Amino acid sequence: MCGIVGYIGNRRVVPILIEGLRRLEYRGYDSAGLVYHHEGKLVKFRAAGKLIHLEEAVDDYIGVASRVGIGHTRWATHGAPTEDNAHPHSDCTGELVLVQNGIIENYSSLKTELLKHGHVFTSETDTEVLAHLIEEYLDDDLVSAVRSALARVEGSYAIAVMWAKDPETLVAVRKQCPLVIGVDDEACYIASDIPALLPYTRKVIFLDDLEMAVLKKGSYTITDMEDGQILDKEVTTIDWNPAMAEKGGFKHFMLKEIFEQPQAILNTISGRIIPDTGEIDLPEIGLDAETLGKIDRIALVACGTSWHAAMVAKYWIEKWVGIPVEVDIASEFRYRRLLVSERVLTIAISQSGETADTLAGIRLAAELGSKVLTICNVVGSTMTREADGVIYTHAGPEIGVASTKAFTCQLAALFLLTLYLGQVRKTLTREQLKEMGGALIHATAVIEEQLPTLQENIRRLIEDYYDARDFLFVGRGLNFPIALEGALKLKEISYIHAEGYAAGELKHGPIALIDKDMPVLALVPKDSVYQKTVSNVEEIKARQGRLLLIGTQGDEHLSSLTKDVLYLPEVHEELNPLLYTIPAQLLAYEIANRRGCDVDQPRNLAKSVTVE
Repeated sequence: MCGIVGYIGNRRVVPILIEGLRRLEYRGYDSAGLVYHHEGKLVKFRAAGKLIHLEEAVDDYIGVASRVGIGHTRWATHGAPTEDNAHPHSDCTGELVLVQNGIIENYSSLKTELLKHGHVFTSETDTEVLAHLIEEYLDDDLVSAVRSALARVEGSYAIAVMWAKDPETLVAVRKQCPLVIGVDDEACYIASDIPALLPYTRKVIFLDDLEMAVLKKGSYTITDMEDGQILDKEVTTIDWNPAMAEKGGFKHFMLKEIFEQPQAILNTISGRIIPDTGEIDLPEIGLDAETLGKIDRIALVACGTSWHAAMVAKYWIEKWVGIPVEVDIASEFRYRRLLVSERVLTIAISQSGETADTLAGIRLAAELGSKVLTICNVVGSTMTREADGVIYTHAGPEIGVASTKAFTCQLAALFLLTLYLGQVRKTLTREQLKEMGGALIHATAVIEEQLPTLQENIRRLIEDYYDARDFLFVGRGLNFPIALEGALKLKEISYIHAEGYAAGELKHGPIALIDKDMPVLALVPKDSVYQKTVSNVEEIKARQGRLLLIGTQGDEHLSSLTKDVLYLPEVHEELNPLLYTIPAQLLAYEIANRRGCDVDQPRNLAKSVTVE
């Protein structure tokens, strides 16, 4: 979480920093700040609240001639979201400044020591401790001082550092927090995520843990942070373009990303389904048939929305491949005794590939002998580099904090993985592979066809629901995880308390909540558990619950239960989760928009959770 930008080159720095922060604001928006070098001094601006306040503060300085600077947008961990706690932070002299993502775990003991040495602190943050610690070691060599200070730091961090006495240098270091270096012939850039770099360069270098980048105008050196050894790092060319990170006429990024889903899913499956034979080709999976044939169990590890995708995959893999699957919330995965070995395949699912809990989980699994496969949207991210194999989703940049297209692309990738495992382990016939591969393509076409009509219908429906205080989502089988995802989307962006349940569990407690004031959204496709789900819906109706149903076109029985029904075309039952996700997303979006909420930047949330 939090966003870092930095620039050193020949262009005016303030517009570049502001634009970079704007593209990273989804990572944190409690406060923002920047600093640049001008006429021998460091000039610093900070503001509490969203980026617009910083933009107003620097408006008269956009044209300043400085060509080097760093900036930060914050998601608060230590210290309230105030101007004093906003980054950049300085040492006692004001000549050294830095920005940081992550958490300095031993900041309290370091601060006590530094106070005894006479350092004066002006904020509540752990980051300021790092600025003063570097000052302790700073003589005439910034790189050496940074290296010595970080040797004493416990925790996770990504930092960018400037020093007024060496204005031709930026220093960047990472440990367990993402940091990307952008390069071209005349300049170097620092960013927490790729979108900040897209207007300027698509050539990037992903720093690994405990690597330091020393940046000059148009040149860079990357070293091992501990011993200073120069490293030869690969330069990756990103195939995203700047327009992919713009709103494109939509009111919010989230709505744009909902409508981008058909193309994003097609991008994810393109070239991976061989049309004539139905075979699945996953060239980056990194695990041969012999290895996959020896797997006795699969552990799916993820957080939040990605965890819901994992829950769907459990149904698919156990049914079609016949391998037992465990689904773990990553933040709990490593805090129990893991029964993981070389016969267990651990699969990490993450949009960013930088989620701290998921990274920690797969590292532990790897130590125990497990092979690791990552499903991820960001090429070159930490999780993809540390895995034995990868399946990239091709969702493109997702800016809205509430995940939409990344989730459906994860579902598509997991469905492909299911088919691939069935192909390798010979639990699926050629005919079944061809049928289900075709069904995935067909479901994508149905989503594209249905999106405009669904949005119109949902806009009309939400007038009866947007002011609700609570909401229940229910589903069975493959659609139970989608009920969880729908509830998560609604609570994330509208701040309505919402919970998802397996419909059959209502009578085991939650049915006590049902009354005339409780809206209940039920997913009721014509599938193998249809009659069971309808029975649960009848129970809700008998207790006067306010029913909103999503079901299969032609199912007139649903209309007899409530006036509020959204109908969807029939697709292969296995692909219902992909299709039924869409109205759940649109419902959350339209309710949040109607309530006047900040859809793209909901309070207290950040896009990528890179701290524990």
